Amino acid sequence: MTTLTESKLDPSDAVLDRVVDSGDHWLHPLAVGQHLRIVDLEGNQAVDTFFLDAEDPGDRYSAEVTVRSQGNLYLTTGSVLRSVRGNAMATIVADTCGRHDTVGGACAAESNQVRYAIEKRPMHSCRDSFLLALSRFGGDLSKRDIGANVNFFMNVPVTSEGALTFADGISGSGKYVEIRAERDILVLVSNCPQLNNPCNGWNPTPVRMLVWDPRRTSGARRPPED
Repeated sequence: MTTLTESKLDPSDAVLDRVVDSGDHWLHPLAVGQHLRIVDLEGNQAVDTFFLDAEDPGDRYSAEVTVRSQGNLYLTTGSVLRSVRGNAMATIVADTCGRHDTVGGACAAESNQVRYAIEKRPMHSCRDSFLLALSRFGGDLSKRDIGANVNFFMNVPVTSEGALTFADGISGSGKYVEIRAERDILVLVSNCPQLNNPCNGWNPTPVRMLVWDPRRTSGARRPPED
């Protein structure tokens, strides 16, 4: 079910406002109650996103638990992103796109070879971006901490036979998704560089990240209990 919902938060009140270029990565801590808005600036861009508990990174986002809990493959307003232990990590509180993928995963050098051609291996990929972001963040985080991710704005229809298809995006210029952190989390983003399928309209473009802090922004609600 698609639920389009506008946010009441004003970009001028954001405590962080940053543009992430196409193919680039972004890793940022989000405190409980803070809001993150991801804006598809030019439209038809996929934003691969992963979440880890800031205090216990082993309790990371789980596509399986999230899908099972909500009984729907796709995400939209009201969807709760859950961890491998079933904890609420974040809730989608606003969405002007209407549907986001949970099963397409992140492109990688290996999958680019299998899906497209052997010579595609050197091409930049979301998994490489994830690993680069973790290496620059420091600490003990590594590839073992990455699992199946959310693909915001990405269109991955599932056929009646259960097959996945990568289709042209359903987002547009200026559309956004906004989440509220339900605990202290790390948000790991790869602004997808994929050129071999239509998930980015064959032309990867920048996205905008805005963060609001409820202690400095009126109207932000307290997070619910699990």
